[in-house]
Formats: sequence, C-alpha cells, structure tokens
Amino acid sequence: MDYTQMSEVDAAYHILAEKRETMHYKDLILEVIEATHRPVQSLAMAISEIYTMINMDSRFHYEGESRWGLTILLKLKIQS
Repeated sequence: MDYTQMSEVDAAYHILAEKRETMHYKDLILEVIEATHRPVQSLAMAISEIYTMINMDSRFHYEGESRWGLTILLKLKIQS
C-alpha cells in the first residue's frame, strides 16, 4: 500500500488494520513516519503530533500499557 499520499493518522489506521493486533505507540508512530516518508526535523515533536492525532480519532482505542488498537477490531473481538 502506498502510504505517501495519506495523512499520518490514516497511515496508522491502515498499519494496524493490516497487522490486526495492537502496537506500542512508539513502534506504531515510527512505522508511520517511515511509511509516509515525511521529513522530520524533530522526532520528539513528530511523535507528539501523531500521538495526539491518534488519541483524538475515534477509530483508535487505548488498550493499556502504551498499546493502541483499532476500535473496530475490539468490537469484533468482543462479539466472537
């Protein structure tokens, strides 16, 4: 999949959807940065910005222990 035309939060969504499992936020964000090929001047600032976007997007849910997953996958897991 070509992530270069996506926003960082959309790339995070697709990465988690492909993996179908939760990820530690830092691993997820570093994968997003790598996949989108966006220039990063400050890694700390990029992590903070992308984390904030994920936190505000209802497609994502916090699993605990710094791990994030997709709300839709949680719903499917509960139903089965």
